[in-house]
Amino acid sequence: MKKFIEFINKEFFITESIKFSIVTIILVSLIFLITYFSLKIIKKIATKKLDEERKLKFKSVFSFLNYFVYIIVALITFQNFGINLTGIFAASAALLVGIGLALQTFFQDIISGILILADQTVHVGDIIEIDGKVGRVENIKIRTTRAVTFDNKVLIIPNHKYLTSTLFNWTENGTVLRGSVSVGVSYDSDVQKIKEILLQIANDHPHLIKNPPPKVLFNNFGDSALEFELVFTYNNGFRVNLIESDIRFLVHKSFKENNIEIPFPQRVVHLQK
Repeated sequence: MKKFIEFINKEFFITESIKFSIVTIILVSLIFLITYFSLKIIKKIATKKLDEERKLKFKSVFSFLNYFVYIIVALITFQNFGINLTGIFAASAALLVGIGLALQTFFQDIISGILILADQTVHVGDIIEIDGKVGRVENIKIRTTRAVTFDNKVLIIPNHKYLTSTLFNWTENGTVLRGSVSVGVSYDSDVQKIKEILLQIANDHPHLIKNPPPKVLFNNFGDSALEFELVFTYNNGFRVNLIESDIRFLVHKSFKENNIEIPFPQRVVHLQK
């Protein structure tokens, strides 16, 4: 027994300043196990009365706080057991600098994730547009945001993008969104008739909202056409492409039935001999 105690207390040297013993490893492992289970119990108690969305957000932030707790526990534990941290840091200084540079973006993502969860910029279910890509937010994690695009592709957005790029939240003010379809008609068309047809199409469409009512804007006297814009509202951002396409089909059909011409630019070329 005495020999066993002497063996587990025997100090092994990696370098002159870095040493350890078996009993130190056992005690350090035990402390980390206690820390792990303590954090698990705290998380369980804290999330017990939260709804599903708040629970996910709390878990994301809590997972980040875990890192700090483990670092603090490690520093205190190593110091109390006489492990020379200065020697370890000195021996791995170059490695730590390299890792620090590599993890710069990683920590930017984490800090951005905490800010997003704290100020409620983006919620699960929101439709967002960033760097020209549009998707519905499915999950917000501490480092990345997961969204699904119109064509059901998964979009993984590093959270630091929210700080470096312009973010459009389509549903920040609610699920009602505005869309529009532009069309040009020939100069000899009856503009009042055009307005009536466009409004009729919008009012009859099953996926458009009647309040606020659709509007027709006479935008400009173009080079080849009178330019109109049908403005409407809808409440499903993921159907906007289908809705706009459907309206264009209906406009083309109605204009044909009413002998309204949709002109296109024409150029006359004169050849000289």
